[in-house]
Amino acid sequence: MNTSLQKKRIGVIGIGPVGMILAVHLQEAGLEVAVCDLDKIKSSLIKSNGVTLDGVISKKASFKNVFSSIADFENFVPDLLLVCLKTTHLPSAMKEIEKLSNSPGVICAMNGIDVEQMVSKVIGESRTFRMVINFAGNLTAPNTTKVTFFTPPNYLASIDDSRRTEADEICALLNSVSLDTKPITSFELIKRAWEKTILNAALSSLCGVGRMTMSEAMSNSDTVELVEQIIEEALEVAAAEKIKFDDDFIRTALRYLGKAGNHFPSLAVDLLNNRPTEIDYLNGKIVEYGRKHYIRTSLNLTFTNMVKAITNKNFASSVQTAKKAVLQNVIGKEMISKNGNAKSLKYYAGVDLGSAYTKFTVIDQNEKIVFQTALKTLNRDKISVRHVIEALKKEYSISRICATGYGRKHFVDADIVKTELNCAALGVSNSFSGAKNIIDIGGEDIKVIKCSANNNIENFYLNDKCASGTGSFITEVAERADIPIADMSDLAGKSTFTKELNSFCTVFAKTEIMSWMFEGLPIEDIAKGIYISIVNRIMKLRVDSNSPIYLIGGVIAHHPVLKTLLQERYKKEVGVVEKSQFVVSFGAALYAKDEAAKTDTQEKFAAVHH
Repeated sequence: MNTSLQKKRIGVIGIGPVGMILAVHLQEAGLEVAVCDLDKIKSSLIKSNGVTLDGVISKKASFKNVFSSIADFENFVPDLLLVCLKTTHLPSAMKEIEKLSNSPGVICAMNGIDVEQMVSKVIGESRTFRMVINFAGNLTAPNTTKVTFFTPPNYLASIDDSRRTEADEICALLNSVSLDTKPITSFELIKRAWEKTILNAALSSLCGVGRMTMSEAMSNSDTVELVEQIIEEALEVAAAEKIKFDDDFIRTALRYLGKAGNHFPSLAVDLLNNRPTEIDYLNGKIVEYGRKHYIRTSLNLTFTNMVKAITNKNFASSVQTAKKAVLQNVIGKEMISKNGNAKSLKYYAGVDLGSAYTKFTVIDQNEKIVFQTALKTLNRDKISVRHVIEALKKEYSISRICATGYGRKHFVDADIVKTELNCAALGVSNSFSGAKNIIDIGGEDIKVIKCSANNNIENFYLNDKCASGTGSFITEVAERADIPIADMSDLAGKSTFTKELNSFCTVFAKTEIMSWMFEGLPIEDIAKGIYISIVNRIMKLRVDSNSPIYLIGGVIAHHPVLKTLLQERYKKEVGVVEKSQFVVSFGAALYAKDEAAKTDTQEKFAAVHH
């Protein structure tokens, strides 16, 4: 397609799901695209493997220019910059954009009301565009996004209408590659931004405060009533701003939100992970405009203040943790002071090559986790373990690497190799010292590890060679029952069913599942029956009833109902170790650190006695 923009350059800042989706499509449309993300590990992977989209949109692209600093755009000389960041990161990004000598226009592709004003105050209205996005996705790897939905069209406008021709051309390019985007006027842009914000505000803060997924919130009549009232308040404020919506907007919005998936919205994820949120530009903006017109927005105010209160509490807790860390990490801080750079610290990597996922953990010399990620062991994009290791070595001065898991003996970059039993015991003992039982539910087996009071492994027990009761068993029988794996734990939690599958063999279990379905058993009961079978499988392994029980592994991370069922059976509290999927790789990283310390000691001893 021939447009004046087709041969021009565009830079994409922020390579999360939105940034990835837009970058791939803009390059496909003929623009020369450079991407920028401060995460150097992600940047390195994108540089070597490109970006992959799967889900409702399936595409892949490689990029010649991959930056980890906005200043790097100086030599690229973009005609436009597309900013896909959280509002909390935008002010610092705009300071860097302002320093660029070629003064490119900026397209703001973000959620919230008035976010484009943060851009226009720095570079002027005539250089500012706003894009309202109607797609979303989740990162499944640092350079891979699963696109979860696209409800076309997106909307794009120059915020003072001075560059409508350019906006039209960008939309035409995106439309040519099936990312339907409609050029609109600056006045319609305001309405579309409010519309998207009202939908976001209706669920985001509620899910964050209530720790509910969107589908959980929309499946409860009490919370749906709250959602409806949040929308009603926002519509009253919008009307005062001369922004009018159709009479059936509330019904349409509730129907749309009712289709939401069983995952947390972005704001809730930030709140749960102790990160700053975008609440001021969602419910907070509705409150702000309500005050302007003397309109009470009680629910929006309540959730705005609750999110802020939780954020402040989290911040205060983080400060206390940081103070403790200062006392505990004197040696580390002295080394930074001497060398003047944190990169002079030594780092240690643990790689857990499991049957389903390969997990990576990097720690510093103070045993602080600085990086973690997981990739499918047989991922469709051929992102090799070697690529991740190469990227990590570029970012961190890694002293030792310890490999564990099924594939440990084939990992050529390992300095040492340890069994997953030893790594699991060390990883858990780092937080929970003393006698204990560790139950590791993996992709292909179940392990029970018995540790003594001094954290040594006293004994361990494995299920037999059959994979029943493991992650692969859950996946296969859930697929036969047509149960969405992401919803399975929630469904089982609603059931009072007590029957289990009679067969532990996956093949026969699938047949039994079909029998349940023909009998008309509700999907909640089928899910519960599968979990009961797994619990019964675990109960056949020996556990010391006098010692605490801790659960680890990827299965418990995604199927929390198992903890509840095990507590009922063991008649005692059962703990789930934080970041349970990474416990073994964390233990491997600790072994790498210990190995380095031993080697250093031996070398010093040899030097003294030479």
